[in-house]
Amino acid sequence: MRKTSVEIDDKLIEQVRVLLGTSSIKETIDSALREILRREARRQEIEALVNMDGLELSDENVMASAWRA
Repeated sequence: MRKTSVEIDDKLIEQVRVLLGTSSIKETIDSALREILRREARRQEIEALVNMDGLELSDENVMASAWRA
């Protein structure tokens, strides 16, 4: 972890703090960065589902043994 100095828009930080339910600038920034990482992971998962990357749904052997109701 490193310590750094940056200029941050106080109004923007306050808006994000309220949305995230955080109490400090550090917590707000850390939470916002984690949220961006989670959003990107979700985007990649959706893209994989849309493109069926890594899925074996087109494999007849896999689908033949799939559970059916």
